[in-house]
Amino acid sequence: MSHAYAYEYKVVTFRESLIGDALDSDKLEKVLNKHAEDGWALKAITSADVKGRIGPGAVAGLLLTFERPRG
Repeated sequence: MSHAYAYEYKVVTFRESLIGDALDSDKLEKVLNKHAEDGWALKAITSADVKGRIGPGAVAGLLLTFERPRG
């Protein structure tokens, strides 16, 4: 039996700087607005340790969960 879902979701990783700088609010705003232009609405922001590109460790970051009507 197939279920039709009314929404689809997308999770985007937003990493902090490896240097430990404060969160770049302008950069975050650009990411949010870019996804809004494509019809995505922000559903949740979750703080998480996000694997970095350099080395085995993780850095503080955000998981941005977006939602939009399926169609």
